[in-house]
Amino acid sequence: MSSQDILKNASTLASYNVLLQVMFRVLTFLLNAFTLRFVSKELIGVVNVRLTLLYSTLVFLSREAFRRACLSGESGKNCNWRQVINLLWLTVPLGILWAFLLGCVWLWFLEVPDVQTVPYYGSAVVLFAISGVQELLAEPLWVLAQTHMFVRLKVVAESLAMIAKCSVTVVLVVFAREWGLYIFSAAHMLYTACLVLCYTVYFIRFLGSKEAARRSFPLHHVADLLPHRTDGEPLVDWTLARLTWSFFKQSFLKQILTEGERYVMTFLNVLSFGDQGIYDIVNNLGSMVARFIFLPIEESFYIFFAKVLERGRDIKCQKQEEVAIAAEVLECLLKLVLVIGLIITVFGYAYSHLALDIYGGSLLSSGTGPSLLRCYSCYVLLLAVNGVTECFVFAAMSQGEVDKYNLVMLALSVSFLFLSYMLTWWAGGVGFILANCLNMGLRILHSLLYIQRYFQSSEWKPLRGLLPSPLLLLVLAVSAIVTSVSEVVLCCDSGWLFRLAHIAVGGACLLLVFVAVLLTESRLVQFVRTQLLPRYRKKQK
Repeated sequence: MSSQDILKNASTLASYNVLLQVMFRVLTFLLNAFTLRFVSKELIGVVNVRLTLLYSTLVFLSREAFRRACLSGESGKNCNWRQVINLLWLTVPLGILWAFLLGCVWLWFLEVPDVQTVPYYGSAVVLFAISGVQELLAEPLWVLAQTHMFVRLKVVAESLAMIAKCSVTVVLVVFAREWGLYIFSAAHMLYTACLVLCYTVYFIRFLGSKEAARRSFPLHHVADLLPHRTDGEPLVDWTLARLTWSFFKQSFLKQILTEGERYVMTFLNVLSFGDQGIYDIVNNLGSMVARFIFLPIEESFYIFFAKVLERGRDIKCQKQEEVAIAAEVLECLLKLVLVIGLIITVFGYAYSHLALDIYGGSLLSSGTGPSLLRCYSCYVLLLAVNGVTECFVFAAMSQGEVDKYNLVMLALSVSFLFLSYMLTWWAGGVGFILANCLNMGLRILHSLLYIQRYFQSSEWKPLRGLLPSPLLLLVLAVSAIVTSVSEVVLCCDSGWLFRLAHIAVGGACLLLVFVAVLLTESRLVQFVRTQLLPRYRKKQK
């Protein structure tokens, strides 16, 4: 498969993933708004912070290293898929081990919520751990689908699973509110079961079909999806296993950086369960755009960079055509996420109070809620840049460089935990966001230095993507001033007429920003049209 084909497939995958994440965020957004009217903020805090942290930690530590290694370029070129499948099945026993260890910690070492306010905590811990192990059963199929660019499978599977989860949650919240945490545990079990079922059914039908033969799919029978040993060859690819071990050591640190504030809230008790619920709702609202745009782009283009670039090899020794494509794509991606991040930062500041008031009423818009969302709007800009720079760096690093970066991640993890505790003690929930900003800035600096060294002996300068046009910066600055004044004058205690006027002012400013982008960022516009909009590309065929 040529680099252009890989780029097209990665772009299509990013587009579908963006649509998928949009649906996920919208459904979660509506679900939270709905459940706020029926359950206590303490119960929301336990589910969205304590139990979700258990699930995400179990799943991340069990599979992330395997995904990174098996999706890298080293596994895609003349790989032995029998050995890769065997390696991927190790995620299940590893998940069982983590489920037992983390379950013990969650049950016996952490503060137990009040049984009157949050009933059935112990059972919920067990069910969330089981759901994590259940999801790992589909891991070999997920990697196969990602590697061979089955872009629609992921969309359909996760869409059906999310719809089932939301439907069960709404029904039980309305008709069986007294079930407490059983409601969310049952919904999550159904979500992971649907994922496993969709992937299993698809591959049972796909293997041995004409479509599989046309694609030259490396596996032919359902039995090939199960672990077994072939005579005369090792059980697993040991080169890939060593790379997995390198990523595994790093996964601890990355998980702490990703979910650091939840670990601090869970283990250090700096916020009550009710305050944790409020913080998590505001955090989810603030990260909505970051998750449904930036994360799919990062995941999809990591695959592109990993397949086009040769891991750990000097840029001069690689195919220059492929390096040129990688550099151009990196520059455009940096410009894209930078522009989106700046827009969110500018308009998020002036519309945080209004958004929270509409979403959750005075429960969210009073107190620290607006300040949390304003700070998060600034943090989104750093999230945007870091996602793209790290996806390139992780695809280009050699195994030795990954091991060295583990030490950097260790230092960042320790500093993050310390900063989170100190800043939260000083500034409450805002301290979590400030600590995240500082650590994200350091991660970006490390990635930028690596990218600069990587391309310094070549003619390509992809970091120019971090330099927006002066006209765009001017329009953004004017928009920030105008919308801030509009918030003071029109929002949010003077009725809906003034609120609508405030929204209209923001809409006009946003339109001017889009015009500035169209006039000054022609390469970016062309990249979005040709690579991130599959419908446009189909029309050109």
